[in-house]
Amino acid sequence: MMKTRRLFYENVYQKDFEAEVLFCGEDEAGTYVILDQTVFYPEGGGQPADRGVLCPEHDGGVHETCENRPESAAGAAATSGEPESSGSLSMKRSGQISVLDVQYAGESGEDIRHYVDQPLSAGTKVHGFIDWERRFDLMQQHSGEHIVSGCVHKKYGYDNVGFHMGEDVITIDFNGLLDEVQLLQVEKEVNDYIWENRPARIFFPDAEERKRLPFRSKKELTGEVRLVEFPGGDLCACCGLHVEAAGEIGLVKLLSVKHFREGVRVEMVSGKRALRLLHQHLEANSRVAVELSVKPDQTPEAVRHLQDEIYALKGQIASLRQEQFAMRASQCRGKGSVLVLEQNLDAAEVRKEADAVLDTCGGICVVISLEEPRSEKQKDGNNGAGGKYAIGQRDGDVRELVKEMNGALSGKGGGKPFFAQGSLQAEKKDIVDFFTRKGFMIV
Repeated sequence: MMKTRRLFYENVYQKDFEAEVLFCGEDEAGTYVILDQTVFYPEGGGQPADRGVLCPEHDGGVHETCENRPESAAGAAATSGEPESSGSLSMKRSGQISVLDVQYAGESGEDIRHYVDQPLSAGTKVHGFIDWERRFDLMQQHSGEHIVSGCVHKKYGYDNVGFHMGEDVITIDFNGLLDEVQLLQVEKEVNDYIWENRPARIFFPDAEERKRLPFRSKKELTGEVRLVEFPGGDLCACCGLHVEAAGEIGLVKLLSVKHFREGVRVEMVSGKRALRLLHQHLEANSRVAVELSVKPDQTPEAVRHLQDEIYALKGQIASLRQEQFAMRASQCRGKGSVLVLEQNLDAAEVRKEADAVLDTCGGICVVISLEEPRSEKQKDGNNGAGGKYAIGQRDGDVRELVKEMNGALSGKGGGKPFFAQGSLQAEKKDIVDFFTRKGFMIV
């Protein structure tokens, strides 16, 4: 075991550090290095691992690509709001080594392995930089989750039995039921607590003190226990990283609550994620308002009005379709086997028209709804791209005809002996020629 000094616990706001490579190796997850100290947080406590870069020294000095590195945030802690950021490491420069993942490993679980895209020799001095934007985002999400879980536990007695910190949203599983009204009340109380900006407390109580503390934990704990407390909001055993004052979370937005197993699953976001989401929703609503020529706060009523109009129009279309089907049935009365060519009918409408015509034609009825021409060349009326079909015969058997038609016109589909539906892919001229040769009257 090679013990790594865990700088991320000494100062959660430290963004960069200098270290020495103690060991470089490989395992099933890839190439990794162990450093004598690190700011990179290994995955744990429900919090994903940090990402970032390592800049190795070159010829006795720092590698040239690291000369313009961000100012170190070592020793700095935010007094209010968001701590100063050194920027997200979105682009790696030549010579920098990406830290792709960080995990605890080894027989004792104490080794901290930094998985990298290039090996580094033992003894190499490096300057490391975490992706601070990502780290602070995860701290906001994790701290927000603690306060939400603490509030739910205090109000309803439910336990947090599952927690996942995703790239977009955070999910919390509770072993009791919550509805939308209760969720809104929890959200209000959580944000009221956040805006009081109480300082967090992280400590390691001894065994006797632990017996007196009502902290949340998903399992029985032994040995050294790290507790994270937001006084009056939550007290929980956790090895993750958190903001030093609740106000740095900024905002918590509870997005949804759904039944899950014996309880509910709540989706939430905090901090900048919540702000980005609100911006996205406001922008989307504003675009809808412009399209509907209303004010943004009037979009729900405008959409309802539009839905009513669509419903009424659908009723009118259905009535007109029924008149169309009756007219087709009248045109085909007594004509025997007929091919009826239509456009822009859906599968259900094709079936209904075929059924109406079968009542009058006295033979086999084939209804084909052709697709709209897809190019200027196809608009001469002689070409098409096929479409949907329905074919039937009262008390008859059309299976052989369907099989032959599918083969000749690149069709697929089937059904009962007396009625079948499907689609085909052929030009209009080929469709007409096929059924003309079969003795069908074209309508």
